Amino acid sequence: MWYPATETAAPANEPVTLEEAKRHLRVFHSDEDDYIDALIATARDHVEKYCGARWAEIELVANCDDWCDLSLLPVTPVTALTSIAYTDADGAPAVVDGAVYEFRADARAVVLKPGQHWPVKQHGSRITVTMAAGAEDVPPAVKHAILLRVEDFYEHRGSEEDSKWSSFDSLLSNYRFY
Repeated sequence: MWYPATETAAPANEPVTLEEAKRHLRVFHSDEDDYIDALIATARDHVEKYCGARWAEIELVANCDDWCDLSLLPVTPVTALTSIAYTDADGAPAVVDGAVYEFRADARAVVLKPGQHWPVKQHGSRITVTMAAGAEDVPPAVKHAILLRVEDFYEHRGSEEDSKWSSFDSLLSNYRFY
């Protein structure tokens, strides 16, 4: 079983730039740049949770209970696997040698190489996977959905309820991973 992944730091770059958002909003001043930056981050977070995918490049740490959990990583897209740490049978922290496993980004999986086996871990301990996630090239529909959400947040600063199928939903329906 996977536990929620945690970010080691905020994303260095957002999939949508401040300039793109301001152009979309038709804002020609810098008075609200900090506010719009915050809206971009909020919109991206909303889109990521809606899709079950990470669109901003970021390093994540996730914990699981057993080696079989590595057959499906908890986030997508994963661009690199940094380390797999565990507690060995004697209670000492350890890291799995990269020669033991293969990372398959297209399958969101970590598999054993032929002739290898997972090390014995301490009963009840968790496995910690550190990985880089996020899309290098965000699909245009996802970027546009982020812009639509930024626009919605910018123009409707209060709470609003709308249960209709929106352009936002339509743009993201093909990018949901759950």
